[in-house]
Amino acid sequence: MSERNKQAVLDFYETGLNQKNFHAAAKLIGDTYTQHDPRIADGIAGFEEFVATIREDFPDLRAEVKHLFADGDYVIAHVHGVRVPGQAGTAIVDIFRLDGDGRIVEHWDVMQQIPDTAANSNGMF
Repeated sequence: MSERNKQAVLDFYETGLNQKNFHAAAKLIGDTYTQHDPRIADGIAGFEEFVATIREDFPDLRAEVKHLFADGDYVIAHVHGVRVPGQAGTAIVDIFRLDGDGRIVEHWDVMQQIPDTAANSNGMF
């Protein structure tokens, strides 16, 4: 189940965020979709509005999954998000809960802008 859930999340990033294809990504969402990001409304309609917004405002946005972890119904992704090519971007941790059919039903995220300078040389990924 963990590998299936990880693949569903990878497909969700690729279709929903990188391709901005709402209809393909919507097939990966369950009957309910609880959203904990305060910028996005609950449900499939909230996700559709989010995809439309990024398609319009950030057509070149890319989300690159750097690390992916699964534990039962939960998948955690460590992601490098870049809204505009050439920018440093954002380090993101997304947490997804999937239903028994391997569809996404809940989402949380934590984001941190990648700074121009750092007190160490470890990087954020």
